Amino acid sequence: QVQLVESGGGSVQAGGSLKLSCAAPESMFSRCGIGWHRQAPGKERELVSSVSSDGTARYADSVKGRFTISQDKGKNTLYLQMNSLKPEDTAMYYCAAVQLAFCNTPAAMAFWVRRSDFAIWGQGTQVTVSS
Repeated sequence: QVQLVESGGGSVQAGGSLKLSCAAPESMFSRCGIGWHRQAPGKERELVSSVSSDGTARYADSVKGRFTISQDKGKNTLYLQMNSLKPEDTAMYYCAAVQLAFCNTPAAMAFWVRRSDFAIWGQGTQVTVSS
């Protein structure tokens, strides 16, 4: 069973920073993309940021300029550096890898990835930002 294990969540005040980590099997990093999603209570899961196997990064408009995604393939770890955190960033954050079927689509060439393109999920790590 594939396991993606997130860590690094916690409680911070608005304006603070957190760095999330996701340890994943090497096979996840050989896929064409991996990313971070979040889900707040009563809301749909949202794609926050993703990165392709060649390093192309995508961000939701709500986090652009504040969050940075990175990957260390030598350590099989995905990161999300979150700065200038806001109360609306409060959510459970999940690491996920794309479906193999997506990697064979034209959208994959430009890495136009959507939430529905992800298939392998971690258990999540909670981030709480207080005002």
